[in-house]
Amino acid sequence: MSDVGAINQLVTKYKALRQEIAKVIVGQDDVVNQILISIFSGGHALLIGVPGLAKTLMVNTIAQTLGLDFKRIQFTPDLMPSDILGSEILDESRNFKFIKGPVFANIILADEINRTPPKTQAALLEAMQERAVTVAGHHYKLDLPYFVLATQNPIEQEGTYPLPEAQLDRFMFAINLDYPSFEEEVQVVKATTTDKKASVNSLFSAQEIIDFQQLIRRIPVADNVIEYAVKIVAKTRPNTDTAGELVKQYIDWGAGPRASQNLILAAKTHAAINGKFSPDIENVQAVAQSILRHRIIKNYKAEAEGVTEEQIITSLF
Repeated sequence: MSDVGAINQLVTKYKALRQEIAKVIVGQDDVVNQILISIFSGGHALLIGVPGLAKTLMVNTIAQTLGLDFKRIQFTPDLMPSDILGSEILDESRNFKFIKGPVFANIILADEINRTPPKTQAALLEAMQERAVTVAGHHYKLDLPYFVLATQNPIEQEGTYPLPEAQLDRFMFAINLDYPSFEEEVQVVKATTTDKKASVNSLFSAQEIIDFQQLIRRIPVADNVIEYAVKIVAKTRPNTDTAGELVKQYIDWGAGPRASQNLILAAKTHAAINGKFSPDIENVQAVAQSILRHRIIKNYKAEAEGVTEEQIITSLF
């Protein structure tokens, strides 16, 4: 099949996918969209939201509709790297045998990643970056596609280990989850307090997703769009000539080159799922908020004056 035909097929399957997910997940269209863009771009995502907003259910439903293996890891302060990677044990015949940990799945939900110490966070981050883990000197490849969705709880910050900036940068998207609207919450309560359970169908296979990821990387991008993305990222750096007044006043550190790469990759996916054969500036703007939000570091003045990341990012366009 030609790439044009493949993009048309992706558009059709993506619409069907959204309909399947909507059987279980009420509203949250933007969040689901961003998670799916992240998966088809081959990136990872960080979900930031208070408890009880169906984060686990959402990821589980998406994994089912994509036909992928799903595991959930609940992070706690006493969790060790071997608890997520797996460990070697002595079997009956006194040979060492490797028992795989929960990190060996296609989609991992790393619940409350800021609740666990840095060495356990680092073990997961290595798996995210390398798509492989090393245990007792042996290198184990992870099955592709591989996608980590980590959640951070923005309340109760005592005794937590917030992800350092360098590790936040490994996540393609930082997605904010808000409370549902009144009508959506009524629908949620109606749907979840009866004995009926919605079932979703699997629409993809792992190989199909890998093929679509490769297709998205083959999409051509005009030079002016790439330059636009790089300019936006450069404008977030307060010590450069291109930085605007808001950035110079309220930002300590700007985004790095990973932001530019992710902007273009996500813009390609955003264009493809909307039936376009090449991304334009609108596609870059559509994904910019979630890609830049966690990569710019505000100073105390911004906190004091209530200036949000969204306002600063919008000023870059």
